[in-house]
This record gives sequence, C-alpha cells and structure tokens, in this order.
Amino acid sequence: MTDKVPAPGASIVKVAVTAAAAAAIEWYDFFIYGTAAALVFPAQFFPADLPPLVAQIAAFSTFAVGFIVRPLGGAVFGHLGDVFGRKRALSGALLLMGLATTGVGLLPGYAHAGVAAPLALVALRFAQGLAVGGQWGGAALMAIESAPSGRRGFYGSFVQIGVPVGLVLANVVFLLVGKGLTPQAFQAWGWRLPFLLSVVLVLIGGYVRRHLEEPREFETAGAGAVQGPPLARVLRDHLGDVLLAGGAFVANNTCFYMAITYVVAYGTATLGIAKETLLAAVMLASAFMLPVLIACGGVSDKFGRRGIFMIGAVLAGLWSFALFPLIETASPVLITLAIAVEMLFLSLMYGPQAALFAELFPVEVRYSGASLGYQVGSVVGGGFAPIIATALFARFQSTMPISVYLAVMCAVSFLSVLALSRRARARGSRATAG
Repeated sequence: MTDKVPAPGASIVKVAVTAAAAAAIEWYDFFIYGTAAALVFPAQFFPADLPPLVAQIAAFSTFAVGFIVRPLGGAVFGHLGDVFGRKRALSGALLLMGLATTGVGLLPGYAHAGVAAPLALVALRFAQGLAVGGQWGGAALMAIESAPSGRRGFYGSFVQIGVPVGLVLANVVFLLVGKGLTPQAFQAWGWRLPFLLSVVLVLIGGYVRRHLEEPREFETAGAGAVQGPPLARVLRDHLGDVLLAGGAFVANNTCFYMAITYVVAYGTATLGIAKETLLAAVMLASAFMLPVLIACGGVSDKFGRRGIFMIGAVLAGLWSFALFPLIETASPVLITLAIAVEMLFLSLMYGPQAALFAELFPVEVRYSGASLGYQVGSVVGGGFAPIIATALFARFQSTMPISVYLAVMCAVSFLSVLALSRRARARGSRATAG
C-alpha cells in the first residue's frame, strides 16, 4: 500500500483524534498494571509468607521493569519510525502492547505456577515497556508533523491527553469490576478482566496501519532520508538535548506516578482508606487534567514552551509539601483536591512537552531523539518513584522525605529546561553570526 501525503484541514483532526485514542488505550494498558501492582500482585504473584512490605516492593519492582526498558523501546521503534515511517512504528507498538497486556490477564498465579509466575509477569512487563517506549514518539509525531507550524503545541497536546484518558479508563474499569464482584472474586479472577479488554489495541493498531497517512513534514523531508542508524546520529550530534529532555521529564513523571500509584498503596495499606475512594479521586483529578492539557498546549503556541514548563516545575515542587498532609486527612474531598492540584501543575509541563521535545531534533532523527529523551526521563522518574517512596517511608515513618524527593525532581526539571533555553539561544546566536 502506498502512503499518501495527508490533505489539510479535516485530515489533521482525524490524525490527532486517532493518535489520542491510540495513546489513551496504550496508556490504559500501562496504568492498569500499576493499579494491579498496588492492589493485587503482591498476593497473586509472590509467596504468601513474604512480609506485606516486601511483597509490595517486589510488586512495584516488576512495575519498574516497564520503565527500565522504555529507552530500549524508544531506540528500537525510533529507528523504525525514522527509517520506515511513523505510522508503521506506531502500529507495531500498539500491537505489541495489546498482546502483552492480554497475556498478563491470562497468567497463572504463584499458587499454581510457582516462581514461573513472577518471571512470566516480568517478561510481559518487559514487552509492555518496549511498546510504550515506542508508542509516545509515534503518536506525538503523527500529530505534530501533520499540524500547521503555529499549532504544534495544540495538536501535540491531543497525544498528551492520552495519559489522563487512559488513567480514567483504567480506574473506571477497576472500580466497576470491584463494585460488581465480591472482594474474594476480585482477588481470585476479577482483576484479570481489565487486562483482557486490551485486545482492543490490536484493532486500533490495524486501523492506524491501514487508514492513516504519513505526516506531511516527514514526507516533505524525505521519508527515511537519514544516513546511517538514526540512534547513532542522535547520540553523536544531539546527546546533550536528549539528556536535558530526560531531565525535563523527571518531575512530571515522578510526581504523576507518585500520585496515581504510591498514593493508592499508601492510602490503602497505611492509612486504611478504601481503595474506591482513592481510585475515584485519581479518576476525577485525571478528568480535570484533560482540558488543562489542551489549554496549556495551545498557550505554548502563543507564548512559548519553556516558560510555562518552568512555571509548572516550580508550582509542582511547592505543592509536594501539601500533597501528603491532605491525603492523610482521609477526607475524600481533600484527597481529590490534593491530586487535582497536582495534576493541574503537571499539566503546565506535560501539555507543551510533545511539541517542545519534537522541536529539539531534525525531522530525519526526530522519532529517535524525542523518544529517547522522553524515555530516559521516564526511567529516572516514574520507574523508581514508588519503590523510593516505599523505602523512604519504611526508613523514616514520615512522608516529609518523600515530599523533599519530589521537590528535588522538580528542581532538576526546572534546571534542565533552563539549560535547553540557553542552548537554543546559543544556537540562534551562532546561526546569526554565521
């Protein structure tokens, strides 16, 4: 099938909506694992005689595997996307995620398979990490490279809303399953249902492959025009931008996964708050995030990406010291407020992020460069955040060290974006002088 250059107007809307839907379902798959790691996996996939804290850390460790492998997924799918096209790489990532997540829903537990159960769980989480490592770059570039140059932030934000949409879907499904089944049935088999629903991703991957065209900018630049492996060129010519992009992402990723994963585990296990209360708060806060993300992406088109990003890092760092005291009130209203304000400040960073990262790299290596920067930040940020938080609380019996940890990550992101701004000005000065 020959790829076509998309027509203007309605085609960018179709691309943006499809990319958002693909991202939403892919993130749904990724997030249901985190929820299950907090609520189900310690008892399902590890020995019954493990202390609860040890089992929880072990479950979060399998969660972290998906983050550790994400840079590899970014490199693999980035190569495919830069050489063979954005939509082929994206459809492949969606297919892999759909199959891996469905596989988790079919796994036997430790009681039936012994040590093979957690090993198989880790292998499927590895596949999830590969897939999500390639998905974001493909979905983001499909939208951004098809958009008018002055609307990249706006259309790029459609991919970013895939995160809260996926999170809302994940929590809605878990809440419905939890309400419809007894606690015993939920623990025995009901938790598998959200994973089995991910077969839908296979269908979306097929739709992307058959019905979407390659982005206009990619086609105009010359599809697959890069000389040599794209990753090698990125590491040779753009390593600084990759590392700073990763640093820019650590605050968003760390704070976000702290709010949606560790808070659920901490609230249920330590504070005795009903899991339905916590999941409902996360769901409402994520729904609130949707229009804010789009607004922030649009504002960045007019006022610039970096300034709004740095404001978000400062505010999120300050809010870290209010987050846990509000959670510890056990008030549903205050818990929802705590997480919603966190999501608001994170949106200031995440809304313009897709366009910001894409604009750091030339078209021919953009998939590799943007994906690698994004995924490096995901490892340092979200992958280890729940484990670090659990260990800090176990050591100090206080959430204050966790808040300090979050504030430090926000400072790293602020300084990284500041450095990106200075590099951009320096490049502009050299171009003018030349």
